[in-house]
Amino acid sequence: MKEKVQKVIEEIRPVLQRDGGDIELVEVGEDDGVVKVRLKGACRGCPMSQMTLKMGVEEELKKKVPEVSKVVSI
Repeated sequence: MKEKVQKVIEEIRPVLQRDGGDIELVEVGEDDGVVKVRLKGACRGCPMSQMTLKMGVEEELKKKVPEVSKVVSI
């Protein structure tokens, strides 16, 4: 599952980088489906980062990797 999640993260990354941000995959919970990521750059302190995380990253990951239950930023 980690490889599938990483592939989707790589697809999402250019969108975040266009706005000066970035995302790093930290951990994939194989048992519970929780994906932990680290938002970097402009995303790190952006007030919209939680919306980006939930409405963008989490939605895309759940669509392409159904085993994902949720995405959290650490």
